[in-house]
Amino acid sequence: MRPRVEEVRIQGLGVIDEAVLELSPGFTVVTGETGAGKTMVVTGLGLLFGGRADPARVRPGADKALVEGTLVIEPDGRVAQQVADVGGEIEEGQLIISRSVSSEGRSRAWLGGRAVPVGTLTYIADDLVAVHGQMDQQRLLQPGRQRAALDRYAGDELVKPLRSYEQAYKRHKQVGELLHEITVRARERAQEADVLRFGLEEIEKAAPRAGEDAELKEEAERLSHADALQTAATTAHTALLGDPMSAAQNAQDAVSLIGQARGAVEGVREFDPALAGLAERLAEAGYLISDVATELAAYAESVEADPARLAAVQERRSLLNGLTRKYGEDVDAVLAWSERAARRLAELDGDDERIEELTREHGELSERLGELAGDLTAIRTAAAERFGDAVTRELTALAMPHARVNVAITRTEGFGPHGVDEVELRLAAHPGAAALPLTKGASGGELSRVMLAIEVVFAGADPVPTFVFDEVDAGVGGKAAVEIGRRLAKLARSAQVIVVTHLPQVAAFADQHLVVEKANDGRVVRSGVVALDRQARERELSRMLAGLEDSELGRAHAAELMSIAAADKDAWDREAAVGAGKPVSRRKSR
Repeated sequence: MRPRVEEVRIQGLGVIDEAVLELSPGFTVVTGETGAGKTMVVTGLGLLFGGRADPARVRPGADKALVEGTLVIEPDGRVAQQVADVGGEIEEGQLIISRSVSSEGRSRAWLGGRAVPVGTLTYIADDLVAVHGQMDQQRLLQPGRQRAALDRYAGDELVKPLRSYEQAYKRHKQVGELLHEITVRARERAQEADVLRFGLEEIEKAAPRAGEDAELKEEAERLSHADALQTAATTAHTALLGDPMSAAQNAQDAVSLIGQARGAVEGVREFDPALAGLAERLAEAGYLISDVATELAAYAESVEADPARLAAVQERRSLLNGLTRKYGEDVDAVLAWSERAARRLAELDGDDERIEELTREHGELSERLGELAGDLTAIRTAAAERFGDAVTRELTALAMPHARVNVAITRTEGFGPHGVDEVELRLAAHPGAAALPLTKGASGGELSRVMLAIEVVFAGADPVPTFVFDEVDAGVGGKAAVEIGRRLAKLARSAQVIVVTHLPQVAAFADQHLVVEKANDGRVVRSGVVALDRQARERELSRMLAGLEDSELGRAHAAELMSIAAADKDAWDREAAVGAGKPVSRRKSR
């Protein structure tokens, strides 16, 4: 599925009150009487794709101008991803773009239902549309675009060396940045190494063990409370098992009490089986309490106050706390820091050796880049010559027989991400004229024709789904006008083409013909857009030819123009079908 603009709605823009443009996937022309608002169609498309908002373009009496476009795009394509990145939505492969301009100059934009900066529309427009009008910023006039377009025109011959260059350039840049960091930041790196070395020596001297800080904390707690722990264990032991040194005959310890309970139950257990189970459980409780009492006695004997050991533990903890304050939240974190520091120190201590290795690699890469850049320049130069000749031939047929386009390739200082070449399209408008950049070497009407010739040559090499041309036919007529129509129709075989024209020779080649009609209610002009069928097209072409819609001579000439266009398209279809091995069918002219 080829991306394209499917429908455009315009409200309150210039003389257009409200209009809907349903656009053909191929070649659409927009015609109309002078002052009807044809150029507003191009202005609206420009606004839709991030063009400058001019409040003077808002229709008098309206609060704002609004343009809304419905685009068919590839659901998995780059534009779809860009829309998703800003939170917009695409429904069934259709994307809605909106732009409003208030009479006070405020501008707002929406992409897939989400409000976005106007710059976002400009960003996605690079992959969707090329607008060629006298007041528009031309896509192919951007130096980076010219270089990229020439590279695609050069074709497969450039692909492999360019990929090799880009890979080498990426590594060359990485090595250069490493060298810069090591050499320029030598003092900082030396200071970093000293800090790491000091920390590692401090940790090595302390020789902490994993989990040691937790163990010492527990031991310090036990030693600090030795008397209380011993007293508690002894008291508990006495409560459970009694004091064998006591002279008391009626000691009420837990074991004795449980023994009494067990004896009472044992005496009557034969009368009820339920008591037998309880007697066994009392016996188990007695054994358990006796075991606990024995362990408490052993614990009480093991606990003793040791001031010397407590002092040693506190001193060790103080040493470890000093490390955790500097290098980590606990001893385990300190040990992890020491591992990282050791690796980093080894890296820093090897700077001299690394500088030598990186310098050697950087030099080798520079030499390699020089060779690859030379290859790229040679391929681009050959492609530029072919391209210049092809565009010049197109211009000859477009009523610019003395104009010549060439591609200037100049060398930059240092390596760039795509080579050492700067690419600039230049135009010599007539013999003896200096070849100047396109913006300086052509008038508005000439520039549109030059851009048409370039787009025709670049078609397939610099793929943009939609092209919009305004005033592409300014200052021409007759045979040259027919050739302009023919070339626009050829371009429309690989892209969507929308053209505002006043030439019937151009309009005759369209797949769809829209006319901007105006009506005057005595106060203000209102314009709308109407799609024409074949008969209506003949009347409109007759008006454009003779100024009279119902002139028999004009209608006959219009029919002849449409027949010529249909014959050319049939011929192109047959050529394409033969090339693809498909049966040929005749085109029905609309």
